[in-house]
Amino acid sequence: MALMQVDFYSKVLGMETSMNVIIPQNITSNTDADFPTLYLLHGMGDNHSTWLRRTSVERYAAKKNIAVVMPAAQVAWYTDMECGYKNYFTFISKELPGICRAFFPRMSAKREETWIAGISMGGYGALKTALWESDTFGRAAGLSGAYCIETRESDRYWNGIFGEPGNRTKHTVEYAAERLVSEGRLKPEIYIVCGTEDHHIECNRTMQNTLTDMGFDVTYKEPPGGHTWEFWDKEIQHVLDWLVK
Repeated sequence: MALMQVDFYSKVLGMETSMNVIIPQNITSNTDADFPTLYLLHGMGDNHSTWLRRTSVERYAAKKNIAVVMPAAQVAWYTDMECGYKNYFTFISKELPGICRAFFPRMSAKREETWIAGISMGGYGALKTALWESDTFGRAAGLSGAYCIETRESDRYWNGIFGEPGNRTKHTVEYAAERLVSEGRLKPEIYIVCGTEDHHIECNRTMQNTLTDMGFDVTYKEPPGGHTWEFWDKEIQHVLDWLVK
């Protein structure tokens, strides 16, 4: 595998940003084939390097012969902020795939070979992105996803991202799913996993039930574990097994 840190300018964000990218080198079996690509999102307080520093995702991706894109998203919750000028949802869902395919032409543009996953804040971002942009992303996985944004307290930080409590519905995963169904768009396949000792477990159970009731193909798992990198390092391997069928 080739590992690159890419520093580039985002027109959507209006600033320089970074991503780490893993690219397969084992191309001898079929030199005409493009690489399936996973966009892998970090959690709150992390950055584009954390997946590489806390897990063996490069080694896991090598076994599957897939590309992995790990972008930086600060603590913006992959959201077009209500009271800020940074549109991280538009950046992740629309601009980033185009930039990656321009930089790395062998990345697949096929929906069935374009996936998104993340932990905690990134799990929320992954499901929301796939539901809004289901023509781009065929599968999405949330690991210990922090989906319950409407229950976050009212303060400058949370209100600046999502708006005042009671007015955050448009940012929820549930709203994205409802819009997809009402518009008759393609449904992405969904994978949700959360440890039984994780403080987000009830939120993940509710999300699984909601999406299943709406007709989504949901794979749901509750293994033992907490909100830890030990748990995510293990579970990302199962996610890759599910993606690369």
